[in-house]
Amino acid sequence: MKFGVNCSCLDLNGKWGLAYSFNEPEKEYTTIESIKKSGMEEIEAVVPGNFELDLQRAGIIEDLFFGTNSYKNRWLEKCHVWYFREFSSSGFKEEIDAILVFEGLDCYSDIYINGMHVASCDNMLIEHKFHINNYLKGNNEIVVHIRPACIEAKKYDYPVSAISGEYWYESLYVRKAPHMYGWDIMPRIVSAGIWRPVYIEYRPKDRIEEVYLQTIDVSDDKKLAYLSLYYKVKIRNENNNNNNGNNNDKWEIVVNGCCGSSSFEQKKKMHFIAGHMYFYVNDPALWWPKGKGKPNLYNITVSLLRNGKSIDTVSFKYGIRTIELIRTSVTGLKGEGEFCFKVNGERVFIKGSNWVPLDAFHSRDRERIPNAISLVDDIGCNMLRCWGGNVYEDNLFYDLCDEKGIMVWQDFAMACAVYPQDKEFCERIEHEAVCTVKRLRQHTCIVLWCGDNECDMAYYWKKTSRNPNENILTRKILPEIIRLHDPHRPYLPSSPYMDEEAVKTGKTYITEDHLWGPRNYFKSDYYSNSLCHFASEIGYHGCPSPRSIKKFISADKLWPYEDNDEWIIHSSNPEPEKEGPWSYRISLMANQIKEMFGVVPDSLEKFSLLSQICQAEAKKYFIELFRASKWRRTGIIWWNILDGWPQFSDAVVDYYFEKKLAYYYIRNSQKDFCLVIAEPKGWEHDIIACNDTRDNIDIMYSVKDLDTGEILKSGNAVCYKDSSTVIGSIPFSNGFKRFYIVEWESEHESGKNHYISGNPPFNAEMYIKMLEKLINVMGWEYDLKSLTQ
Repeated sequence: MKFGVNCSCLDLNGKWGLAYSFNEPEKEYTTIESIKKSGMEEIEAVVPGNFELDLQRAGIIEDLFFGTNSYKNRWLEKCHVWYFREFSSSGFKEEIDAILVFEGLDCYSDIYINGMHVASCDNMLIEHKFHINNYLKGNNEIVVHIRPACIEAKKYDYPVSAISGEYWYESLYVRKAPHMYGWDIMPRIVSAGIWRPVYIEYRPKDRIEEVYLQTIDVSDDKKLAYLSLYYKVKIRNENNNNNNGNNNDKWEIVVNGCCGSSSFEQKKKMHFIAGHMYFYVNDPALWWPKGKGKPNLYNITVSLLRNGKSIDTVSFKYGIRTIELIRTSVTGLKGEGEFCFKVNGERVFIKGSNWVPLDAFHSRDRERIPNAISLVDDIGCNMLRCWGGNVYEDNLFYDLCDEKGIMVWQDFAMACAVYPQDKEFCERIEHEAVCTVKRLRQHTCIVLWCGDNECDMAYYWKKTSRNPNENILTRKILPEIIRLHDPHRPYLPSSPYMDEEAVKTGKTYITEDHLWGPRNYFKSDYYSNSLCHFASEIGYHGCPSPRSIKKFISADKLWPYEDNDEWIIHSSNPEPEKEGPWSYRISLMANQIKEMFGVVPDSLEKFSLLSQICQAEAKKYFIELFRASKWRRTGIIWWNILDGWPQFSDAVVDYYFEKKLAYYYIRNSQKDFCLVIAEPKGWEHDIIACNDTRDNIDIMYSVKDLDTGEILKSGNAVCYKDSSTVIGSIPFSNGFKRFYIVEWESEHESGKNHYISGNPPFNAEMYIKMLEKLINVMGWEYDLKSLTQ
């Protein structure tokens, strides 16, 4: 949101001083002078930033993303860090409120202005705001002392009932992004820093404190929308009888909205400092998710008027839409049950990706967001699931998702653990949730709040005797926050969610699931026979290109991969030991190659290529499996679009933004209209039209063998709107190993898809030969030559 009349901002980003110490300070340093007299080493820092990046720029440490440097520099976890700078507030006026804002402060910190203690913080994940009128003078200095989270974590009393993975147990009480302690997709770098912008807002004392515009309902014919504007204002002299300033003043709230030719204006006289305004919008320009229509956004301005004069404004963009999650607890062998999103009353099939940390150093997240969202848009996703081991993203992320019609499933920042349930921790989670919901709720793209990632599952992994429905955080605190502050958005307690009925029935029958399993051949029964309606996690490994690997692995460690400490670290194992919890991910790539091709290559280039082929075919298969059985299955959110550090992973684009082969396969399989060849039934493959558009589509199509040119099937078909339709079949035999191309044309567009028929092992050289033809046919920019020479 942007504030308007009588508002200004003093930017405190840029160059700061930084001092650090491995030792616990004997006294607190509250001024710049005291820091300089302490004898600590000082360097220049950049804010927003992370102190490790400052040390790197100063040449004190090497790049933590290279080799085993993240492990060698674990001593950084124990450092105390002081940021400091001077600033002028000579333009400050007493009739204005000065509010110091840290959008991201990581994380246990004490803040001093002119030697006076302003506040202490203990949460990386939320904004911190402090009124500082009483601390300012003409020329000022600010000092921020950040205490090491790993030391602070030792001060909590850990109950027996709190359970976590061995490498992130110390994260249970600490409100940092869980992945920072080491995860299977991220390195262990328990960072510190002022990682998002810091500034001073100067706001009028009479002002708008909160506004929230909500869509209550949209009529069945989409011709009428019913909206509510919640407002809360701050007005001086509020102790008068009417709690509304001077009795002679007339206070009003005005809301204006405009989107193309659609506009509205509503005005209401205020009788109290908070209230609602309800109104209708005729012929609204609705916000639709990608593929269903335009993501229309209104330019909204809310004004606070005193005696007809605007004294404060707030502006933002807003999409009129309704959202529902239709779900049952369990499903059955015949497909009973449901897990489906409805937007404006219409079902939407979900084609999405999990959104994981964009960088291990979160001060660099924002600069990566535009390119990352461009990838998501280009590959055809209509949803992103913001995974619970991450931070709550920058406002820019949600702005771009609003604009592009990309729906957001938002986890709260808890993952894979049984978290504490004591009163103090519950209160901290409650505060975090209120701050987060109020910051993000105005974004139309958010279609679901989810309590956590896999915490219900943690009750089973660790074989506790407790029921996940006893979790106070996700069953009581978070749903109450949503009910109070965002009541028209659905809430899911966990992903996957085990409610009481699911606990009785068993995980096999839940309607929404994470499909990881044995991670064996991607067409195994585990995947093809899964009963869930919706997969919110599913993935397959793919090796980065040698060009990328050479940027983070030493020349003498590039090959072989066996017993290779640098490869192990970049499988995101926290330690360079092959017995580590995630070191298996290197041999996993090799086993997946062997499963499909019968051999493991003896060169880095061939290993990378065959691994990328396995990943590409797997993710293509997963997506098409779900699309071909629409509406029995209602969505798939695969893992994942982009790496947050250089690693061997399931991402389809590596940290350096180089696309793996899977990117191109997925982009093809996620088009709004696509023909796919289904797995054989008896002696035939069905040809299925997957049509996510609003129109029936008449097509001419053909299926041919890419190697021989033989045409196996051609014809005309009607492909029905918003459904999957069998339009024909081609023969199958267990003796086949064939590479098919499906082509189609309609009045509006033409397209192509491929399918490999047969059972593994496949001949690697044959596949590479067909891939070369496929790349030429499709016009992809994939650099096959560099992996085959």
